[in-house]
Order: sequence, then C-alpha cells, then structure tokens
Amino acid sequence: MTRLSPWRIEHVETIASTSDACTTRARHGEPDRLLIVAAEQTAGRGRAGRVWSSPPGNFYASALLRPNVPASQGSMFALLSGLAIIDALDPVLPAPSPLTLKWPNDVMAHNAKLAGILIDATIEHAILTTLVIGIGINLAFAPDIPGRITTSLAALGGHITPAGLAPKLCARLDHWQCSLAADRGETLRSAWQTRAHPPGTALAVDAGRIAGIFAGIDADGSLLLRQGETITTIRSGDIALS
Repeated sequence: MTRLSPWRIEHVETIASTSDACTTRARHGEPDRLLIVAAEQTAGRGRAGRVWSSPPGNFYASALLRPNVPASQGSMFALLSGLAIIDALDPVLPAPSPLTLKWPNDVMAHNAKLAGILIDATIEHAILTTLVIGIGINLAFAPDIPGRITTSLAALGGHITPAGLAPKLCARLDHWQCSLAADRGETLRSAWQTRAHPPGTALAVDAGRIAGIFAGIDADGSLLLRQGETITTIRSGDIALS
C-alpha cells in the first residue's frame, strides 16, 4: 500500500480563494498534502471562470497534492475527489443516501447540485507534478446558480461542520489515491460508475454541442458517449442530464 505523509489542515476565516492560496504556496515549495479550509471566500471560483458564491456556512477548501504520476492519470483525480466527498457525507445522511456523481466533477442529490470540484494541474515532461483540488460543498444552504438546481446537506437531513468534515474528507482522499496507485484506477472507476448516472442516461455536452447516451468511462476517466453506433470520448466539457 502507498505510504502517505500526514495531512496539514489549516483553517482560515476569510480568504480570496483557497485554490489561489494553495497555488501560491505550491510555487513557494509547499510540500504534498496541504488542505486549506475557509469559513468564507471573497473570490471563490468554479469551472470555466464562473464565480463560486462563498458566504459563511458551507465548506470551502482546496487540497494541494504532489502526485508525480503520468499526466494521463490527471482526470482520475476528479473522479476520486467526487467519491471522497460522497464517502465523507454518506454517514451523516439518512439512509439510503441520495448522493450521486455527474461526470466529471459534480456531486448531486435528486438532480440538484450539492458539491463541485475545480482542479488546477501542473504538468512537466508528461508528469502530473502538482495538483490543486478546490472543493465546495453546500452544507448549510444552497446558493442560487443560474440555470441550475441546487441543494444542501441540511435540506437532505444531514449535518456536519466544516471542521468535522475536513479530516474525514482527507481520509477518503487518502483511500482513493492509494487505490489508484494499487491498480491504476480499476477499483476507482468501478466505484465511481456505481454512484454515477446509470448507463443509458441521456447527456448533453456544452449546452447541446454534443448529445448522446452515457456509456461509461474509459481507462483514463474520460466520458464515453454513445451516438448511434459510435462511441465518442469526451475529455472535458460541461455535462447536463438531458
């Protein structure tokens, strides 16, 4: 089993962006396995430059990793982060858990968004050297997102504080990172698909630019979309359940 050093968890009251803070620390030589958790962000960001609303009450954190793995494994970290979030939240929710995963980086409940993941990667000579994983989870309330339905852990009957969630999340990130190293993601991909939209779900990519039927994920974690007799590989994009 991969031996991992202990996490360093830092809690701050107000910060512009936990991901920007981790990126700055990485440039100055910060080692692997730092988690910065903020009570409030003033410049939180989501995918494609979107603003991530970050008033007090929810979970805003970023993890700094130094994976040193082939760059082709980069997309697997979005999948493992989603699984780590679900693993950390399932025990505090009434059973059965309603949480599901939407490729590549959303945690959903009843087709409403509960959490999002933003990944910034540094690749050198085809090696993934630095990874900053930004995680936002609606614990206490669900901010409005134009064009999206949102929910919160509280609305689902669950409760955990950001301070209580942080070490649980780190433990599950450990688990899935070790799993990825052990079998190159075979177990990870299987577990992810168990919690994802089922095969046959109609999906639209980038506001309908590409549409098709979910056909699973490939060895690198890319989305497989069936269009008639053709399977199209999607490596990035905004996915909507259609």
